[in-house]
Amino acid sequence: MKVVIAGSSGLIGTALVAALRRDGHDVVRLVRRSPNAPDEYRWEPARADLDERALRGADAVVNLCGASLGRRRWNGSFKQELRDSRLTPTDVLSNAVAAAGVPVLVNASGVHYYGGDTGNRVVDETAPAGTGFLATLCRDWEAATKPAADAGVRTVLLRSAVVLSHGGGLLGMLQPLYSLGLGGRLGNGRQYTPWISMADEIGAIVFALTNDSITGPINAVGPAPVTNAEFNRALGRILHRPTPFVVPAFALRALIGEFAEEAILRGPRAIPTVLEQTGYPFQHQTIGAALSATLNREGSYR
Repeated sequence: MKVVIAGSSGLIGTALVAALRRDGHDVVRLVRRSPNAPDEYRWEPARADLDERALRGADAVVNLCGASLGRRRWNGSFKQELRDSRLTPTDVLSNAVAAAGVPVLVNASGVHYYGGDTGNRVVDETAPAGTGFLATLCRDWEAATKPAADAGVRTVLLRSAVVLSHGGGLLGMLQPLYSLGLGGRLGNGRQYTPWISMADEIGAIVFALTNDSITGPINAVGPAPVTNAEFNRALGRILHRPTPFVVPAFALRALIGEFAEEAILRGPRAIPTVLEQTGYPFQHQTIGAALSATLNREGSYR
């Protein structure tokens, strides 16, 4: 396949490019600087400017664009940046894909589509959107793919959980604390912490690219949901460190603000029904297996 990727320099994008190339696919990268390689084409989403040559002969486009949610404390301007960094590129790519007749669009979204906290209620892809900033963001993000879907493009909405990677992300922040014996649950620990290994995140994207029966939303989450307390106990076991501490909810709210309330102290109990029903073979079925493979740098992004 010829796959065009937007957001290829991020944690997931870098791994996806490498996996696709290992499997023999032709990868084109959209960049916002001057291209310095034959496989790069410049684009400027804010100006709706995309070199039409980038999509010629493309079999699929993968859009992973979006500013990091936890990069800094949320305020009005940063929340607008979070929206603009997702909705604008998605709108530009959706219209470009429709105009160019590209058959497939895989577009990033988030598992917080379902709202911050579903309690013990299990949610799959048939559940409605929740409430709150992140749920609204994900809903609007997915809606921006409408031009592609209306044009008959097979459009996949990748509702990703926290991706476990030894190269950064959540584990990159937590591992040093646990290594010092400072690990522990966040808040009361009863909230769910949706997770997926990097190997299965990449595997799910490739599976969606190559499986014509998949369209619409898919939950890119591990098949065994865990609470935050269970997640932290598993991480402590893998690192052979105690997890005696508790970070109170009020302290997280004071330190991090709204992001803590929306994404840390609450989380949906989401399951990957579409991936399981279409036969995706998860490499890591449990949080213990995912953490062990990730921290020992085992597993394959294929």
